[in-house]
Amino acid sequence: MMLLPCLLLILSACVSATQYRIPRLSPTDRDSEALSSPLSDDFKTFYYNQTLDHFNYRPESYMTFAHRYIINFKYWGGANSSAPILAYLGAEGPLDNDLNVVGFSTDNAAQFGALLVYIEHRYYGKSIPFGSREVALKNASTLGYFNSAQAIADYADVLIHVKKELHAKDSPVIVLGGSYGGMLAAWFRLKYPHVALGALASSAPILYFDNITPHDAYYSIATKDFRDVSESCYETIRDSWSKIETIASKPDGLSILSKEFKSCSPLKNSAQLEDFLWSMYTVAAQYDHPPRYPVTIICDAIDGASSGSGIVERIAAGVFAYKGNLSCYMNQARDETETDVGWRWQRCSEMVMPLSTGNDTMFPAYNFELGSFIDYCNELYRVSPRPHWVTTYYGGHDIKLILKRFGSNIIFSNGLRDPYSSGGVLHNLSDSLLALHTPNGSHCLDILRANETDPKWLVEQRETEVNIIKGWISTYYADLGSPNNI
Repeated sequence: MMLLPCLLLILSACVSATQYRIPRLSPTDRDSEALSSPLSDDFKTFYYNQTLDHFNYRPESYMTFAHRYIINFKYWGGANSSAPILAYLGAEGPLDNDLNVVGFSTDNAAQFGALLVYIEHRYYGKSIPFGSREVALKNASTLGYFNSAQAIADYADVLIHVKKELHAKDSPVIVLGGSYGGMLAAWFRLKYPHVALGALASSAPILYFDNITPHDAYYSIATKDFRDVSESCYETIRDSWSKIETIASKPDGLSILSKEFKSCSPLKNSAQLEDFLWSMYTVAAQYDHPPRYPVTIICDAIDGASSGSGIVERIAAGVFAYKGNLSCYMNQARDETETDVGWRWQRCSEMVMPLSTGNDTMFPAYNFELGSFIDYCNELYRVSPRPHWVTTYYGGHDIKLILKRFGSNIIFSNGLRDPYSSGGVLHNLSDSLLALHTPNGSHCLDILRANETDPKWLVEQRETEVNIIKGWISTYYADLGSPNNI
């Protein structure tokens, strides 16, 4: 069974031998970000009596649950001046995880005079229907209300409620999110243009569905990230998989590997080590943020291993450098998180993102097979995935031809070192459907908290985003004051 680090999108192979290696969709690398710092007193927690089912009128649809949202009033110019609202749309995890590290809202709130609203995704954190997580996640009957359409309808309800409570009818709303949350932000603007004036969708792979993007695109970019840093590092990683298999096949091979990699418990098979390494490389490539640059850390250690070190020893050196000085590595006893459980359902219902490896990547050959995946989900939930639903409901095919005719005011931002940028919008679709990308950027980097060490190109990317949003708001205010406004 495949076991990846915290908040990876885990799909264990319990139906077939196929292992669904799906890199995380999250704004931050949970392994390295400091999430324990206390939250400022400026953040106030509220709960909204949220409707369970927005799209049906059966009696059970009218059930409600306590839906958590958080507001920071510190910078708001007030309803009387129609000051804007920046709304962060939570994604596949508790809202708490992002409040300290996703800093775009707080970093820019003062210059906007903005009210900051953060809304949790249903079924995560403290926003749990049916009274408890055990009941909510029990089976497909209760999980059936757990999808993106219900989530963005939740966001609309909360934002309308907040504006009503604060008498802020004319305050424009800008939504933002990263990764899956970035997809939600873009889709929210398309589905609820009467609620949100615009959206900042950071690292949103909205085109990694329904075969729009080549299946091997993610791993091709991840490979390029390593190869650009060091050709020899790339070659060592590429050649290491067969070497690990060879050692593991020996009578005492797993013991040798366990000792070499200082595993927290004896390896039961080579797949445990391979999955750990696979995950480490994809996380490093996806979150190759300055100033740490984890890909460089791994490759410097691999290339700088002591003279005479073999391939496995060099790979282990990369692990130790990336993970830091720990007593042991590869904790096989890690408990599943709520994101592990929750995203497994989302993947098995609508978020079917087919990722495979090609022959030119540094990863072993791996092909996503929809039939096996359907069998796997049927075994788990007695329901089948709907691989075409995302593009049916939100669009995606022929996006430039279609979206420019009805969409507006969305920033699609990407860093081209982010493997998920392969499924992002990388070209302007119209004058207000804008693609901003930076060659050296990584996953959701633009919406993370600004630091003094940020490179110039990142500072400029954020400034460009702020100026675009200011333009949307200025146009809105002009329209609001127009005598022709109805």
